[in-house]
Amino acid sequence: MSNDNNLILKPTKVEDLEHLFQFQLDEEASYLAAFMPKDPTDKTAYIKKMTSLLAYPTVNMRTIFVNDRIVGSVSKFEMEGEAEITYWVDRNFWGQGIMTQALKDFLTIEHTRPIMGRVAFDNLGSQRVLEKCGFEKIGKDIGFANARQAEIEAFIYKLI
Repeated sequence: MSNDNNLILKPTKVEDLEHLFQFQLDEEASYLAAFMPKDPTDKTAYIKKMTSLLAYPTVNMRTIFVNDRIVGSVSKFEMEGEAEITYWVDRNFWGQGIMTQALKDFLTIEHTRPIMGRVAFDNLGSQRVLEKCGFEKIGKDIGFANARQAEIEAFIYKLI
């Protein structure tokens, strides 16, 4: 990431959700993310779900700002008793190191370990982000990817 970009993580607010929702409407990005809601265009369901998650004590959701512009999000949540990481960056900002820096910054304020990450087998950019942040690939899984309407392989990463 170039030094002229001012990256800041802020606790996600309900007001951020409208902007964050727009990112999942990007078909190319959704395809790579793969594991999306059944209907990623259902804004009402998205806002309702995310608003409720903001109140969960086990969820740590941050909005990524670059030069005062919302460019993505990063969150820790729990699934089946394990901490998991999820993140998204606007496709207009891919390849600039923004997600890697945001995740590194996030991991300095989110101390839960171990923390897991799951990535579609062909999402090389997201795999690199996790690896640059110290996550190690520990396995594979098969899951249904709504964005592809098929079962696909996902790589499982872990940070201790």
